[in-house]
Amino acid sequence: MADQEKQVTQPVTGANGNGHVREIEQEFVRGHLLQAYGCFSSGHKFCREVCPVYQVTRNEQYTPTAFHANVVAIEKGAAKLEDVAENYSYCTLCGGCELRCPNTLFVGDFYRNRTRTVKLVQDMRAAANKAGLGIWPRWQRWVEATMQAGNEPVLDYENFQPVDPNRVADWAKGLPFEIPRGGENILFVDCEAAYYRTSLPKAVAKILHAAGVPFGLMYEQWCCGGPSLEMGYPDHARYLAEHNVADWKKAGAKRVFVLDPHDYISFVDMYPQLFSPEELPEFVFMIDFVAQLLDEGKIKFVKPIEKTVTYHDPCRMNKRLGKWEAPRKILRAIPGLTFIDVDHVTQWAYCSGAGGGFAVEHPDLAKKIADLRISRAKELGVEGLVSACPWSERPLTSSGREQQLEVYDLLELVAEAMGLNS
Repeated sequence: MADQEKQVTQPVTGANGNGHVREIEQEFVRGHLLQAYGCFSSGHKFCREVCPVYQVTRNEQYTPTAFHANVVAIEKGAAKLEDVAENYSYCTLCGGCELRCPNTLFVGDFYRNRTRTVKLVQDMRAAANKAGLGIWPRWQRWVEATMQAGNEPVLDYENFQPVDPNRVADWAKGLPFEIPRGGENILFVDCEAAYYRTSLPKAVAKILHAAGVPFGLMYEQWCCGGPSLEMGYPDHARYLAEHNVADWKKAGAKRVFVLDPHDYISFVDMYPQLFSPEELPEFVFMIDFVAQLLDEGKIKFVKPIEKTVTYHDPCRMNKRLGKWEAPRKILRAIPGLTFIDVDHVTQWAYCSGAGGGFAVEHPDLAKKIADLRISRAKELGVEGLVSACPWSERPLTSSGREQQLEVYDLLELVAEAMGLNS
């Protein structure tokens, strides 16, 4: 804990003069110039209409094409880091633009190419923070509060008061069985679910218990570090990640069950860049695991759910990792449930507005994105929208109340269909 306190006392931003900024700027440009020219030279702008931020702002400065064009402008001396960096906060890091880009669509299969806009935005944010521009005070306070507590301040979006880290496992109180600490199977419950949507981890624990899958909790769970990375603080992200990996090693973990897509993409994308394969356990996304348990007959649905619903793909699963089949398999297997889907490509344009720190820095615009997602669901004539992401569910639920549309979590529906909620 002493090391943690030392880390917190260090300034999150700080520059050492204009020459220092130019060095950071050029390092950033070198990492992204080739792809920036690929985007700039094509001039297609197909990505705009699948960008959730552009859908509600209609501001060209916040488009993926502008993000890439800025790199070319900096390289040509027509712009500086401090001139354009602020625009890069207007991104949810959903990844829809990467899929819609012709440079991905037309050559991706052959060259294994995917336009790397998400990485571009993350690196620009990190460069701006490293240069000490100080343009995102809300993100700075959020990350500082996360470092102080080891968990994100999810209960207070306005003042970012740190949560009590000793309460990270309070969600398990009242379950009809005890969950031990440590073990080969560890359930990682993200901060949002642990402190805010506690009904979700309770449902997951009941599902695993009913399926006869032994599992335990971490000794001291911290934030996965993904939000810090997305807001431009890679050193803080690494610090949090190192703690979690050490805790898993202490627990003897071989497999970690993950219920939040934001945690999952951090574990399978960020952690392998920081640790060797031998240091990491296997990461299992709970939706995939439930679909597997269904196929194996280890769980059964015994209670009909008479509702008509559609599904909201978490951006990090569908658009970033290509996982979209398992949740649909589960929804179609629930008795009594009428599932109305839309085509796979249309899902690229849907977002809750909660990702990439966007809701922290731009809460009003994030609400507009969530409102738009709910209105699109209502066009299908459904009673509810099902999500598999607790980060999405808070803004979607808020917008759903205003538009009279229920928002459900998929794993909570699974527990209900299994008859585990009585």
